[in-house]
Amino acid sequence: MNIKVLGSGCDKCKKLEANVKEAIAEMGIEATVEKVEDFKQIMAYGVMQTPALVVDEKVKSVGKLLKPDEVKVFLK
Repeated sequence: MNIKVLGSGCDKCKKLEANVKEAIAEMGIEATVEKVEDFKQIMAYGVMQTPALVVDEKVKSVGKLLKPDEVKVFLK
């Protein structure tokens, strides 16, 4: 599983990345987490608000700081 957190590096973006890693650990799944801060790459996903969550190249959430339990829904 390939997970990307899209964001400029703001506090919400960093917190979403931490919540994603926490959810992965709790679920015991194998996944890579990548932080994407390049504006051109973020725009390539059609994302206009951050933070955003991308799972296996599909945008799952935009403009919302998801809690670990909310992240898990997208990882199942």
